[in-house]
Amino acid sequence: MIENREEQERVILVAVAGTDADNDIDTVRDSLSELAELVKTAGAETVGTIIQNRESVHPGTYIGKGKIEELSAMLAETGADGIVTDDELSPAQMKNLEDALGCKVMDRTMLILDIFAKHATTSEGTIQVELAQLKYRSTRLIGAGTAMSRLGGGIGTRGPGEKKLETDRRLIRNRIAQLNRELEEVRKTRETKRAKREQSSVPTVAIVGYTNAGKSTLLNKLTGSEVLSQDMLFATLDPTTRLCRTEDGREILFTDTVGFIRKLPHHLVDAFRSTLEEAKYADLILHVVDAAGQEPDTQMAVVYDTLRTLGISDKPIVTALNKQDLLPKMTIKDLHADRVVKISAKSGEGTADLIEAILSVLREQKVYIEKVIPYAQAGKVAEIRRFGELISEEYVAEGILVKAYLPRDYPQI
Repeated sequence: MIENREEQERVILVAVAGTDADNDIDTVRDSLSELAELVKTAGAETVGTIIQNRESVHPGTYIGKGKIEELSAMLAETGADGIVTDDELSPAQMKNLEDALGCKVMDRTMLILDIFAKHATTSEGTIQVELAQLKYRSTRLIGAGTAMSRLGGGIGTRGPGEKKLETDRRLIRNRIAQLNRELEEVRKTRETKRAKREQSSVPTVAIVGYTNAGKSTLLNKLTGSEVLSQDMLFATLDPTTRLCRTEDGREILFTDTVGFIRKLPHHLVDAFRSTLEEAKYADLILHVVDAAGQEPDTQMAVVYDTLRTLGISDKPIVTALNKQDLLPKMTIKDLHADRVVKISAKSGEGTADLIEAILSVLREQKVYIEKVIPYAQAGKVAEIRRFGELISEEYVAEGILVKAYLPRDYPQI
């Protein structure tokens, strides 16, 4: 009887630490811990780590000659299948390391792209992941060896024409162009759905945060939905919008977005821009923070840097310090937020306070009115109920006395 089983890849993590505050030894160790989680999510096992202290990465091999020899010995000792570097490698660095070590060489970007490809389920997610992968690979085509041999100039170098390297580049360019056209159609569809949501006057809240902070779990708790929620990085790729009805009957649309991460490859930011821009058109940003994590302040900084990259800097923000059931005494400050609420998305603790904080901040973006509407114009009460927040209505001799909050750009009643 033959048993077929998939062997788990074993890898060694490699990083370079410098003297800068954002690249010192402690920061690099934290980054490697996150890289180990990425490796686990991708289905591999980390069997060792190597950190080299130097002012800058080696331009040809990422790490120095001595560390390459140490790494080669560690590969032989652990039986690892390859290495994963914490920084994105240039084509030359990747090729030189492969030649020196004789094993598979991957970088952080390649690993994240692999995880995205593994978790992409919808047509939009698949298109975005393939687009990011092609943009990454297009810069890494190297004309080397007989299959991709390149001709020189002058007499005696004339050949059959386009070589394999040029053919591959042309095919990738054509495929990228096709995917961009498909993504443009998806973008138009998304804009149409967004326009319909805006017409409904229901406020929209975009849930953002570091990957694995508990965004999908919170969405499920607030809306009663069953979006995939797992304890792993990038479990959710595709944005999901669900409706939440409060106890007093008010409605809020919550949209879950892809998680952020440090050193997020720019290929992904570009490819997922249409998805991430859901936050750009929301009425409010709900920032979910893993308060029980090792470095919540650093993760919060990454989220705000990514939002600035997307041009999102003028939205009201409510920060939810999640996982209080794991670390209830944690105190974290968020100077960017209009409100900060402690919650546990898993148990539901604090979610009522979170809804109240969201409604309060949304209300601050509106104008309070107290006015008597003549009975002949009673239809305006229904408009107020649809487009604003009707606090009370009282029938008096002159008409209907309404107290309500309306959007600032709403026409005068």
